[in-house]
Amino acid sequence: MSVARSRDPQEWAAHSPYSDPGPYAAVLQGLGTAPADVHAAATGLIAHYRAETATLDPARLPTIDLRWLDRILAAGLEASSAPLPGRPHADRVAGCCRDHTLLGVGLLREHGVPARSRIGFARYFFPGDGVDHVVVERWDGERWVRSDPELDAAFGAAPPAGDPFDPFDMPTGLDSPFPTAAELWAAHRRDGLDLTRYGVAGVPELAGRDFVRGYVLLEVAHRRRDELLLWDVWGAELDGTTSDDADVLADEIADLLLRADAGDVAAEDELVDRYAGDPRLRPGPRVRTLSPLGREGWTDLASRTTVWDV
Repeated sequence: MSVARSRDPQEWAAHSPYSDPGPYAAVLQGLGTAPADVHAAATGLIAHYRAETATLDPARLPTIDLRWLDRILAAGLEASSAPLPGRPHADRVAGCCRDHTLLGVGLLREHGVPARSRIGFARYFFPGDGVDHVVVERWDGERWVRSDPELDAAFGAAPPAGDPFDPFDMPTGLDSPFPTAAELWAAHRRDGLDLTRYGVAGVPELAGRDFVRGYVLLEVAHRRRDELLLWDVWGAELDGTTSDDADVLADEIADLLLRADAGDVAAEDELVDRYAGDPRLRPGPRVRTLSPLGREGWTDLASRTTVWDV
């Protein structure tokens, strides 16, 4: 469990540009905030673009590249006026774990509950594999509680891989069902942990040490409330940073993340400063978007537009 006395958790109660529901705030205000409610809303609105392809109209697949919650909600409500929990599968839009989590984080923040997304790798979907994944972390008044908005209690009782666990209050740490990117990277660098099978399920070229290293930078972006797409690329991934320098950067950021999770206030403060001051870490005015639909483009984060060039 995350036991942390860090910066004021209320920092994570305010919306980011990504989690702000905009004109759809009332939709979220009408929903419950318990983990089961978050799960019902997230899975009611969004179908996983790979795991649940059969339930999606192909015309809806481009919604996987919507990064802002207000646009995801707009697309979902345009597809169906049915309430988010329990709506028919055919009425959902396409997304992934990042989008399920963004809706959960946005829902909690809309109710004044501090919440943030965590980037890591789930060991409970396939035996022997760590699947890149995003989950919700909420402040319960005493500690950060981690939950997977894609899962219900029945899944945790008999997961396809690993031991049973509570998906509404997930264990944490390197040996948990969901180690963070920082935990895995640190273990790789410290103890030689093999990262070969940590990555995108069924896509060997999107796995391994360099992939996990990139997710350390994605993890700090999400922690600083830049909840970018999993296929957005920026900073050190684009600027020609050498592999050795990228390793050192990931070492430093992973160390700060682990210390901050352990309650080190100074480490959390340093993360804030590093993220604000290091262009290798934070996105600039635009990011490169490498969509799983096979298209590539530049996304202007201010105008919220993507120009596809491939």
